[in-house]
Amino acid sequence: QVQLVESGGGLVQAGGSLTLNCVASTSIFSFNDMGWYRQAPGNQRELVASITSGGSTNYADSVKGRFTISRDNAKNTVYLQMNSLKPDDTAVYYCNARRPLLTYWGQGTQVTVSS
Repeated sequence: QVQLVESGGGLVQAGGSLTLNCVASTSIFSFNDMGWYRQAPGNQRELVASITSGGSTNYADSVKGRFTISRDNAKNTVYLQMNSLKPDDTAVYYCNARRPLLTYWGQGTQVTVSS
């Protein structure tokens, strides 16, 4: 059973930075892509950023230029560096990993940005 464990969330003031970590229980080479999603109260879960096994990245327009997704294959870890945080970034952030016909989710980590 694949497990994804997120960490790094917390409370930060607007303009601050946080780095989220997602550690997989298996080699991340086995996934077609990995990503970060977020869900704020009353909203649908939305894609924040993703990275393929080849290193190609994709970002939501709302985070372009502020967030950076990266991966360390040796550590089976995907990171989300978040800079210039805004109150609108407040949400539970979920790590996601995909294989053909299978999708895995972490338990989520709360990010709260105060104004």
